[in-house]
Amino acid sequence: MPMSNVVALKPSRHRPPTTQNGKVTPPRRGKNTDRRSREYLKPDEVDALMRVAASLGRHGHRDQTLILLAYRHGLRVSELVSLRWDMLDLKQGHIHVNRKKSGTPSVHPLRGPELRALRRLQRDYPNSPYIFVTERGGPLTTATVRKLMARAGAEAKITFPIHPHMLRHSTGYKLANDGHDTRAIQHYLGHRNIQHTVRYTELSPHRFNKFWND
Repeated sequence: MPMSNVVALKPSRHRPPTTQNGKVTPPRRGKNTDRRSREYLKPDEVDALMRVAASLGRHGHRDQTLILLAYRHGLRVSELVSLRWDMLDLKQGHIHVNRKKSGTPSVHPLRGPELRALRRLQRDYPNSPYIFVTERGGPLTTATVRKLMARAGAEAKITFPIHPHMLRHSTGYKLANDGHDTRAIQHYLGHRNIQHTVRYTELSPHRFNKFWND
């Protein structure tokens, strides 16, 4: 075949498929560390993500509020799309969080920015039991949330790919960096095993503040 007719293939981030026993196995996904240097966002990056999400499309306020709640409450994407209005008490400022993966449920306080955003969202989408909905009133899918997060991350000029679970990690690291007790963070995130919480405190820079006195 002439070289002029050869189409250059783009490099894939996945490992190439392999053959075994005469069958082709799917390509294996590369390691997360090959794609990004960390699995959490800093507070200023979360702020940038929310600002950009608010400016994208007709559902900017919905998407901004979605990111805000995921970050403030350490929600998995499946927990996020399952949120219903009957899980909120806007008068008392509470949200009941049902955890997936056998996590421990809890009741979290809702702060002023969240309450204002949620009341506006309730006015914008009044006819659905779910908080985050499509134009037809059905709940958002996890795939849709992943797409809007990836788009917002790219538009915010964050230098590595973004996915929704990074917001849950961001919550843990933020609370650990603020000096909150590990056991309290465990209950807030719904971890049954405290070892899942310890990884956040292990990366807190405040652990080493007294190592050098100059």
